[in-house]
Amino acid sequence: MTDDLQPIDSPTAEPIVVTPAERASERRQFFRTALGAAAVTVAGATALTLGPRAFADTTSDVDNLNFALQLGYLEAQFYNIAAFGGTGLPAGQLTAGSAATGTNVAGQATGARQVTFTDPLVAQYAAEIAQDKAAHVAWLRTELNTVASAQPAIDLGIAATGAFSTAMRAAGVITGAGSTFDPYASDGNFLLAAFLFADVGVSVLRGAIALITDAGHREVVEGAMITDAHHAAIIRTTLYAKGATTASLRTNADLISNLRDALDGTGDDDQGISPSGTGATAVANVIPAYADGTIFARDTTHTLNIAYLNSAQVTKGGFFPNGVNGTVVTSAAN
Repeated sequence: MTDDLQPIDSPTAEPIVVTPAERASERRQFFRTALGAAAVTVAGATALTLGPRAFADTTSDVDNLNFALQLGYLEAQFYNIAAFGGTGLPAGQLTAGSAATGTNVAGQATGARQVTFTDPLVAQYAAEIAQDKAAHVAWLRTELNTVASAQPAIDLGIAATGAFSTAMRAAGVITGAGSTFDPYASDGNFLLAAFLFADVGVSVLRGAIALITDAGHREVVEGAMITDAHHAAIIRTTLYAKGATTASLRTNADLISNLRDALDGTGDDDQGISPSGTGATAVANVIPAYADGTIFARDTTHTLNIAYLNSAQVTKGGFFPNGVNGTVVTSAAN
């Protein structure tokens, strides 16, 4: 299996993504065979394997918590503005601690707006997730205290050159040079945009848990991961249900999953939502998991490939146009 995605360094550099049918076929076969004996193993004190991916224990607890905080800013700002409007998180929750590594000046989250929801259930889900995401940011900042990193610049806009439109063109959700994707235009668009983030946040927290050494720090990450897993399940289940009558929602979620998989390397550690089988033999796919039933794990560098929308080793791009703050700032070279 190969990933041919090209770096997205400019509006004209479009990624090459394998077709949904090819990726879906590969994914189902992969999970039925190659991961049949997948397990979490620890090799000494510096390396471990989660599913098919090897993790190097080179980051400190503070590094991992601050990286989780950077992703927390992204999700909290998206959900809070989409659900409630306004400017998102309060300014006091965005600045760096006095001893933080990197810039102490908070970047701005730009381009988002409130969604006019037509389904009251989606609106309620969005509001609950938004409140949880804001609480996670506050919780992580309290845990980190003086070493909490500042919010970076975050692109949540709908411009053709922006992160959402670039990602959705790369995935094939929208087509045509200069086409745009507006996450705030409809319930369905909001759910697809949320899906782009949701599984990724859970997977990186799953990876961080295995590396964190302090029990108190681990409790913070475990708590956040469990809550985020519920959020991701809500997004996936809602898309799955709505996809029963609007097939494009399932198809587009699968395309987004394929994009994430292509960006973060050759391992297949992502799943869309389309069921396997048909009719009475159909099996839902709302839980993205290894063959042993445990959720996917990602390390920080491969997570940045998705956030930066770039399969190469870079330090900025995509949803973080100036990069992230802290010590973990570089994506993997895939």
